[in-house]
Amino acid sequence: MTTDVIVSGLGPAGRALASRCLARGLSVTVVDPLPDRRWSATYAAWADELPGWLDPAAIAATVDQPTAWGTRAHRIDRPYVVLDTDRLRESLDLTGAEVVADRAMELTADTVVLASGRLLTARRVFDARGIARSAAFAEQTAHGLVLDARHCAGVEPSFMDWRTDNGAPADAARSFLYAVPLGGGSMLLEETCLAGRPALDGTVLRDRLHHRLRSRGIEFTGDERVERVRFPVEGGRPGRHTFGAAGGFAHPATGYSVAASLTAAEVVAAGAAAWPASARAVYRLRAAGLRALLGLPPADLPVFFDAFFAMPTSAQRAYLSGRTDLTGTVTAMRTLFGALPPQLRRRVAAATLGMGIRSRIRMPSAMMEE
Repeated sequence: MTTDVIVSGLGPAGRALASRCLARGLSVTVVDPLPDRRWSATYAAWADELPGWLDPAAIAATVDQPTAWGTRAHRIDRPYVVLDTDRLRESLDLTGAEVVADRAMELTADTVVLASGRLLTARRVFDARGIARSAAFAEQTAHGLVLDARHCAGVEPSFMDWRTDNGAPADAARSFLYAVPLGGGSMLLEETCLAGRPALDGTVLRDRLHHRLRSRGIEFTGDERVERVRFPVEGGRPGRHTFGAAGGFAHPATGYSVAASLTAAEVVAAGAAAWPASARAVYRLRAAGLRALLGLPPADLPVFFDAFFAMPTSAQRAYLSGRTDLTGTVTAMRTLFGALPPQLRRRVAAATLGMGIRSRIRMPSAMMEE
């Protein structure tokens, strides 16, 4: 029997798309080898990115004005939310869907061949299985500890903190601290490599995190829950039949894709195009932004982010969240470029043009999605 929609992959993106299709009365089949698995990652978003239909119970904690540190502190006037992964998953209801616990091997516009040999057919097929790791893709890596918030007195929620108290040599690839409340009296402190080809190893990040925590007098025993992050920030394929990170929704300079996927799920479920011309142009500009970040020397990163977070909040929002906002993205990139010191402008321009440079940086794991 031919169904209306098949979604392969039940991470946040795939589950959101399937749920919104069901809400519109479509017949839906979902395919995943482990459809009941829990999500172990931390997901977060800017509050203004989330769609109105999302259950408020899916938000575990809100930071009204997170801090960002380059060479100095910046207060970001934009609420930031950390999601409760279990409640998020439960809120993306799949009641009425046919759930197939199998692996999709071959996908076309209207068919899916499973590992078992079964053939599924649908009017629309979506690949939401994420991005497979590859040495060709820049990755995001991180190592984090979940601590009792009472042990983190004096630690402000921080989107990124590039200060150099993590014990890394001055000329080494940089990483930063990401610190957010998780709700329920706990806090995630995570040493993060923004993006790298190759990215910093988890062992290096673990040692840096432990050094940073000790230098700030933060107590930990080694028995805390650990969060490890490693996923590509590029490699998605924008198109009519891919969705989520697999479909190019991940911001290549941050790794964020969950909020964009939640918002686009309603659009795609309604039959509209997820990739208008403006979105494709923004996608190419963001890829250029990733090249610039990968090409910067380690010492330039805090200066670069000083300039970024000194921009008006509207410009920050356009670059970080405006997936279809071509005008806003162009304006933000021009504003940032003009605010950089001359030498850094030259480096950014050279890297943006695509010079091959091995470099390492990275962003928060709660940015991570799929």
